Amino acid sequence: MDKMNNNSLNVGRDVIRQEADALMTMAERMNGDFDKAIELILACKGRIVFTGMGKHGLVARKTAATMSSTGTPCFFLHPAEAAHGDLGMVEKEDLVIAVSNSGNTSEVLGILPYIQRHQNKLIAMVGNINSELAKNADVVLDISVEKEACPLNLAPTTSTTAAIAMGDALAVVLVNKKGFQKDDFALRHPGGTLGKRLLLKVGDIMRAGKNPTIATTDTFDKAVGAITGGMMGAVTVVDENGKMVGIITDGDVRRTFHNAAGGKNISVTEILNQHAADIMTKSALFTTTDTLAVKALSIMEDGKRKIFVLPVLDENGCPVGMVHLHDLVSAGL
Repeated sequence: MDKMNNNSLNVGRDVIRQEADALMTMAERMNGDFDKAIELILACKGRIVFTGMGKHGLVARKTAATMSSTGTPCFFLHPAEAAHGDLGMVEKEDLVIAVSNSGNTSEVLGILPYIQRHQNKLIAMVGNINSELAKNADVVLDISVEKEACPLNLAPTTSTTAAIAMGDALAVVLVNKKGFQKDDFALRHPGGTLGKRLLLKVGDIMRAGKNPTIATTDTFDKAVGAITGGMMGAVTVVDENGKMVGIITDGDVRRTFHNAAGGKNISVTEILNQHAADIMTKSALFTTTDTLAVKALSIMEDGKRKIFVLPVLDENGCPVGMVHLHDLVSAGL
């Protein structure tokens, strides 16, 4: 069994090494045609239309999705469906990028007359630069590989990896050329964890209705009551102008009783009659409504002491709510 496992591991490593070598070879082979492809894409006044069959069709679909999410509007056109009416989706100002290993796939070649008749520019990402597709393209990107990682040299493996890498190379260069920023990316990814990390703000998830506050002159007894009633594990301490000057947490309550029990001859009544100003944590950490929620999470986790709640302050330093660690975790951050 161990020999079989070791053999599987070695084969797996060989596949990755072979595909990595193919990518390095392709990188060294890239020339001015890549620059021409970028120029065509940037000059396109319409949309970028990706097409391809089989596994390379899936690569085309993936690349279209990557470019669309990074500022270059694209869509995928299935070449077989194109011949049955979907070619109407392609307009004169659109640019077509066809992905094919052989460059002679009949379904892909079948749309060439339409492209030529409408004078659409064509970029061919092909594994055969002498193919019919390459001969009819305005720009050819060579994605050829010496052989597939498949032991039969049949299943698209290394060739699809090369095609994906070339598509990614185009997409990343376009990101740089267009000055695409994180905020632009966030607008196109409102869903999922990625979107939340880029878009979700504290004001979207804070507990505005549960914002217990007490004055510096209020007693410890009142602080305990406010913490219990607010169900946030903390109470914000404010001055006469309503501005935060400190915070009292569950931990502060426990430490106060622990310290009192540590040899000091003090009654429970005396403890509860202490002022909030004597117990509170001064210079407490806080956040604001327009702070990214992921930043608030970072504040909670990066301090010397792990904290579970942050007061949310307005521009005047007055509390408007609280955000709990559970709120951030529940939001999927």
